[in-house]
Amino acid sequence: MLIVDSQIHIWRNGRMSSHHRQVSNFLVEEALAEMAAAGVDCAVLHPPSALGEDVNVQAVEAVQAHPDKFCILGHFDLLSPDRESIVAHWKERPGMLGFRFTFNQPQQKSWWTDGTLDWFWPACEKAGLVVGLLAAGPNMEVLGTIAERHPGLRFNIDHLGRGGGGRGVADDAVFADLGNMLAAANIPTAAVKRSGAPSLSSQPD
Repeated sequence: MLIVDSQIHIWRNGRMSSHHRQVSNFLVEEALAEMAAAGVDCAVLHPPSALGEDVNVQAVEAVQAHPDKFCILGHFDLLSPDRESIVAHWKERPGMLGFRFTFNQPQQKSWWTDGTLDWFWPACEKAGLVVGLLAAGPNMEVLGTIAERHPGLRFNIDHLGRGGGGRGVADDAVFADLGNMLAAANIPTAAVKRSGAPSLSSQPD
């Protein structure tokens, strides 16, 4: 059986947020070593959006060096003047299968509903790109509406639809709004990833 890690980060010359490992570099060679130790055959790279374009470049380099080990869900500036052209040509980058966005920044939280992304969903649907989202809570209902409007658009929902680590809640409290995520079961083009699960528990690693 092929074992695929649905989400890993690699980076260089940067520092991730506090709920990630606190090192300046986590390189492809280190990722491969940990994958081998854990019995993981291949992985989906998620370049950390907080670290800019260089991590997209680093991910492409990883795919070029190890095409049997990695593919990518990358990111870009969704407000770029060239945004529609970027989406249309995204698959020309080696290993790029789509995008992954968190919308964690304060100015981004309204993007789910304020029309900022109305161009993005049909552009990805047309280009055949997967969209990975850090969706949770009421945004699950919004995601359902987007999926109804764009039935050819495929989604990945990160971290069991729990919104990721660093929220200061764990155990039963994390799953208080589980019903919102379970409603996503009605979206035939959505997949829920069991990623980030250790961060949902208060138990030691």
